[in-house]
Amino acid sequence: MSLPVFLTDGAARDLEEVYDYVAQNDAPDKANRLLDQIEKVFTSLSESPQRGAYPKELLALGIREYREVFFKPYRIIYRVLDKAVYILLIVNGRRDMQALLQRRLLET
Repeated sequence: MSLPVFLTDGAARDLEEVYDYVAQNDAPDKANRLLDQIEKVFTSLSESPQRGAYPKELLALGIREYREVFFKPYRIIYRVLDKAVYILLIVNGRRDMQALLQRRLLET
């Protein structure tokens, strides 16, 4: 049974920023291919939502309600809730993840 996948407003902004960055610093065609590949990740989460690992930064705090999958160098953080997958963050894994996760997930 596949679950619907929803992007939060923050994740939608993240995706736009990733697209804009790649389109401006590399090529629009490459940005379009990247979006297609990320959409395939969303589809795979629809089919296998429990496949992601717990983010190590949250696991260290004992938090196990979020999961992540990698599409290098991007980390896609999501939560399965009420028979749906909610994408919460799409970020470059080289960023300060501890601060970002705290700001975006724990202070809401």
